[in-house]
Amino acid sequence: MRRLLYVTVFFAGLTTLALEMSASRLLGNYFGTSNLVWASIIGLILIYLTAGYFLGGVWADRSPKFITFYQILIWSALAIAVIPMIARPVLRLAADAFDALQLGVLFGSFAGVMVLFSIPITLLGTASPFAIRLALHDSRQAGSISGRIYAISTLGSFLGTFLPPLWWIPTLGTYRTFLVCSVILLVTGLVGLGISSGWRRVLAYAWTPIVPLLVFLLGLQGSDKATRGLIYETESAYNYIQVLQEGEYRLLRLNEGQGIHSVYHPTQRFFGGPWEQVLVAPFFNPPPVTTDVVTRIAIVGLAAGTTALQAAEVYPNAQIDGFEIDPRIVEVARQYFGMNEPNLSVIVQDGRWGLATSPHRYQIISLDAYRPPYIPWHMTTVEFFQIVYDHLTPDGVAVVNVGRGPQDRRLLERLSSTLHRVFPSVHVVDLPGTFNSLLYASRQPTNAANLRVNYDLLRQNPQTPPLLLRTMEIALANLQPTPPDGPFFTDDLAPVEQITNTMVLDYLLFNPGGQ
Repeated sequence: MRRLLYVTVFFAGLTTLALEMSASRLLGNYFGTSNLVWASIIGLILIYLTAGYFLGGVWADRSPKFITFYQILIWSALAIAVIPMIARPVLRLAADAFDALQLGVLFGSFAGVMVLFSIPITLLGTASPFAIRLALHDSRQAGSISGRIYAISTLGSFLGTFLPPLWWIPTLGTYRTFLVCSVILLVTGLVGLGISSGWRRVLAYAWTPIVPLLVFLLGLQGSDKATRGLIYETESAYNYIQVLQEGEYRLLRLNEGQGIHSVYHPTQRFFGGPWEQVLVAPFFNPPPVTTDVVTRIAIVGLAAGTTALQAAEVYPNAQIDGFEIDPRIVEVARQYFGMNEPNLSVIVQDGRWGLATSPHRYQIISLDAYRPPYIPWHMTTVEFFQIVYDHLTPDGVAVVNVGRGPQDRRLLERLSSTLHRVFPSVHVVDLPGTFNSLLYASRQPTNAANLRVNYDLLRQNPQTPPLLLRTMEIALANLQPTPPDGPFFTDDLAPVEQITNTMVLDYLLFNPGGQ
């Protein structure tokens, strides 16, 4: 019977961590994956487990029976099964509220979904103390038995940490991953009940497999979000991915959908966004600069390849290396966004590591690995920008897409200071009609006035692509003074999310349009 208990706590531990990982993905699709969301998930689940440990100890002392133990697990499995069915309408409401910035509905939805986890996680928390009570017949073995049970449970948790993000979610989707967790725990509970208390006891729960089956057949139909123009959605190990159709335009949205990551049109190349502003980078160098001098470009944060498509038109002689961490996004880009340029090499790799190990030097390095409104902190530091500097040619320029508030430029200023620790010159362009700014950092000393001179020279050349001229006109009209140097980011201290969180909160609370 001890061996049965060991097997049981292994699968209980696996299910507990699998639920936590799946919860982060379930909520990440609607609320993002910032440290704030992760902290909320981990913190509340720890509270639920604490309640479960306490409840399990008391319950086990009052009813130290195997039948009670396995009944708890069976009911926990059923509670897990209904989470996706109940969560979907609530989270669709959250998605609509996010688009409209209705904070009450948004936070209410988040809280409501987290409450759904309280019952199954609390019941799972009873497993280890209950198992210890059932396994303990000699107080002299209390330490070894409890240590063994917690060790086996933790091994199950270790496996539960990796299975959902690496296998179940990319293969089955988030909602069916919850059903997998439910079925694993349900089978564990039913088999344990049959072995420990007799198979006739199991007959009373013969109906329970119907619950996950009904949820599988009836509860998961339709798309995750009721987004207008949705033509495709999928999940990967990293993202919830949407493709939207608006007229002849296709848009790529990820996770909570607070940003357009890529745009595609079969005939147009200008989209009025940050993508084409990358094309301006070389022209901060002393004139004359022509398009044929650019022979290699790196795009960190390739997404569905909007910048690559534009760069291929303006710099036809350039080889483009696109770093994208999510292989599923690459598949979507090839299918829906025409990302099949012969001069584009797609490198499925984390941007920092991929750039650090690249054998090439580039005239342009674009850094746009956003998960709106957050920039990955490890791509904001002095150490990272030194890697960027080392992979630029002597006339190379790095471009960083940065978010800002209507009156809050702290993140931009910090990044400018950080870049200035490595690069001799930094220039700022605000993208009109957005909360985006572009930082241009040149490897050699440059002057913003060079951009005007190069533009005038290019305008005189009839071979200059109109896309480049139009983009340079926007950059020239929106040049901003370079902020003075101040605090900067390092690998040791880079409070990017803290700054971004306060920017977003200030905007939502004090902007008249933020409800």
